[in-house]
Amino acid sequence: MLIKPDPLTHPSTISLLTHHHTDLQSKTPSSSSSSSSPTPTPTSYVLPLTTLQLDPSITVYTAWNGPNLLGCGALKELSPTEGETKSMRTANAHLRKGVGRAIVQHIMSVSRERGYKWLRLETGSGEGFESARRLYLGLGFGFCEAFGEYLATAGEGNCFMGVEVGK
Repeated sequence: MLIKPDPLTHPSTISLLTHHHTDLQSKTPSSSSSSSSPTPTPTSYVLPLTTLQLDPSITVYTAWNGPNLLGCGALKELSPTEGETKSMRTANAHLRKGVGRAIVQHIMSVSRERGYKWLRLETGSGEGFESARRLYLGLGFGFCEAFGEYLATAGEGNCFMGVEVGK
C-alpha cells in the first residue's frame, strides 16, 4: 500500500470523495428542518471537493495498491500546534482490510513531522459511525469537547475526538 499526497485530479479520487460528500450529507437532516425543535440535531461538517482542492491548509492523502484507489483522508492545519483529520473514506471494495487504520497512522505521522501537539477529528455519534469510533479509539484517540469552529450537538449528532501526537 502506497499512501501519498493527492492533487485531487484522478477520476477515482474525485469519485470517492464525491460519494463521501453525498453519503454524509444524506445522513444529516438539514438544520432548517429542525429549527423549531428544542433538541439539537446532527450537523454535517463534510467538506465539498472544491474546498479540499482549494484550501491551502488541507492536504489530502490517498492510499493505492497499484492502479487501485483504496481510500483517502485529509489533514487540516488548525494552528501551528494542532491538526484535524478530515474526509476519511475507504473504498467499499477495501473495507475491513486496514486501509483506514493505515491512512490515520500516516496522518498521525505527518502531524508529528509538522510539530503538532494535537490531532483532532469530528465524526458521527450514531450507530453508523461505530466502526469509525472504534478505529480511532484503537489508535489512541479519546473523546473531547467540540473544538475550532464546530458546534457541539447532542443525540445522534456529532462526536469529537483527539489524540496527543507531540510534545
